[in-house]
Parts: sequence; C-alpha cells; structure tokens
Amino acid sequence: MALVGSYVALSKPLAAVFPVLLLAWLRFGIGGLAMLGWLKKPADEPPMTRQVKGLLFLESFLGNFLFTLCMISGVKLTTAVSAGVIMAAIPAAVALLSWAFLRERVAPRVWGGVVCAVLGIGLLSLSHSTPVSHQSGPDRAWLGNLLLLGAVFCEACYAVIGKKLTGTLGPRRITSLINLWGFVLTTPFGIWLAWSFDFGAVSTGSWMLLLFYSLAACVWTVWLWMTGLKNVPASQAGVFTVLLPISAATVGVVVLGERLAGMQILAFCIALAGVVLATWPSRSVRG
Repeated sequence: MALVGSYVALSKPLAAVFPVLLLAWLRFGIGGLAMLGWLKKPADEPPMTRQVKGLLFLESFLGNFLFTLCMISGVKLTTAVSAGVIMAAIPAAVALLSWAFLRERVAPRVWGGVVCAVLGIGLLSLSHSTPVSHQSGPDRAWLGNLLLLGAVFCEACYAVIGKKLTGTLGPRRITSLINLWGFVLTTPFGIWLAWSFDFGAVSTGSWMLLLFYSLAACVWTVWLWMTGLKNVPASQAGVFTVLLPISAATVGVVVLGERLAGMQILAFCIALAGVVLATWPSRSVRG
C-alpha cells in the first residue's frame, strides 16, 4: 500500500511527459517483460473455468485498465495530496460494494468510515487552494477529483474480485495474467500514440521513473497484495490501506513540492479517520 501511494503520486510528472494511454501501454509492456516466467501454468494448478477466466478479465479491465486511466488522468488535473485524500475512500468503497452486491452486513462503524470518506472528499472539493497545471485551467480540478473517485471504485472492485481469485490461482499467475490483459487492452491505443510520439525528447530521469512506476504498479504491489490476501483475512488486510493516502500525500509534499493548505489538512485527517473506522478489526462476539 505504501508503494501504491508512491506511484499514484509519481504518476503526475509522468503524465506530463507521456499521453495517458501511451503511458499505460508502456507500463503494462515493461511489467509483462519483467514477469514472463510467471505466465507458465504450474503443474498443480487446476484448469481454469469460464468463471475464473471472466473474473481475470474483469480484474484487469476494472483494476488495471480503467483504474490506470482514471488515476493518471485524475492526478494530471489535480494534485498528489488530493489523490491521497480521495484514495483514502477505498475501504469505504469496498464496504459499499460488499453490501450492495454480496449482501454482506456492514457494521455501524464502517458506515461511519463511509461518512468520513464523503466528508473528506467534500471538504477537498470546497478547497480553492488545489493547484492545477496551466494547460488544464482552474476549472478542471473537479474533473480530476471525479476521475480519482472513479479510480477508487475500480480499486474496490479489484480488491473484491482479487480475494475470489486467490482461492483458485497463485499470486504470481494472477499478477501476470491480469497484466497481460491490461497490455492487450491498451495495445491499439499505445501503438497509435507511439507512432507520432517523440521518444527522443524524453529525459533519462523520466525513463527511470517510468521503470520504477511500471515495476511497482504491475509487479511488486500486485504480487505483494495477492500474497497477503492469500494468507491474511480481508478485514485485517484492509487496515494497511491507511498507508496509501499517507504515502501519496508524503510524496506529493516532499518530492513534488506541493503544499498542504488548512482545508486539505482537515480533509486528510477526516479521510484517515474514515480508513481506521472502516478497516480496524473488531473482536468477534459469540452470540
């Protein structure tokens, strides 16, 4: 989760260099090359059913393809700090999806976390101190926040589907297969944009940042998360999502030179309180 927060923030300077869909294509391509050996089917893995194949596609389409587009486009129009506040709503979104689609009971404190997430995002939207790029104009920050909110729900779907997949496939296979789907989905757009893009104008620093972003987003974080989900209950795993907004905001302030205004600090604190409420494990009570 700390790595996810860092690459969410660091995607901002990359989005200023590469078109969004070209950046996504390069990300999946570099990630795919790094884990070619993970694609091979293990001898003890059962044949994939139609349902598992469908879940793999949805996991990649929602959690890789749409999440990447919404996240990169959103961060491009707003700030890494804002992204941290909005991404703090992921546990609340997971709870809402579980309640709506899986008919799972949602505890009162989790609803409190949902309220905190909404309040945090609302306060962020009221803040007029969010700087944006001169190309996008000050009236586009709302669109960036909306795209990041879309990324939150894509990530929530990713978490729910991922837990289902870990019961059938190993973490490495899931990581490599959903990355392959991401590469397939972005290839037509990537080739079209690459045809007219001046790769020679990209600095060495940007290429190094792209390498880190690709490996972190496609390989390290997915494998770590899927391995964790296989061995840790989802309720406990959710606690660690608190590191995402903290990491994103820290990178935004320390590395990208962004400033935290008073309204943003308040929104950030409320959002973090929502993460704690929504994810903190409760003692099981025998009835």
